[in-house]
Amino acid sequence: MAQNSAIRVKRIYEDPSPDDGARILVDRLWPRGVSKERADLTEWLKDVAPSTDLRKWYSHDPAKFDEFSRRYRAELGDDEHAKAYAQLRDYASTGTLTLLTASKDVEISEAAVLERVLVGDPSFVASPPLPSPDQSQRP
Repeated sequence: MAQNSAIRVKRIYEDPSPDDGARILVDRLWPRGVSKERADLTEWLKDVAPSTDLRKWYSHDPAKFDEFSRRYRAELGDDEHAKAYAQLRDYASTGTLTLLTASKDVEISEAAVLERVLVGDPSFVASPPLPSPDQSQRP
């Protein structure tokens, strides 16, 4: 990742800021009440979002966050998620990246998990490994 890069997590309902850099929506579903113009997205990477089954199981229950984080991190290495995760890594390597979510509590959202993974949070060391850049480019 670039030395000058910063990764942030924000609710999509917050106003865009010139300091946001690349604005990437990481939810699988489009947020209610937000127009595409107001969202001011660089990209919507819905394929990096947790699977529908995982999202429904988790249901943003704080008691399930640790297990959700573990399962979601494992999903990031599968074929469905790998290409989108690689794109996210590319954005992170080029400058400021703002991960956007509609979650009411961003601290227990998939965006928070992605932020920790992208910055190499040591608490994730025991989690399943993510694909290396060359593995994530496979068809």
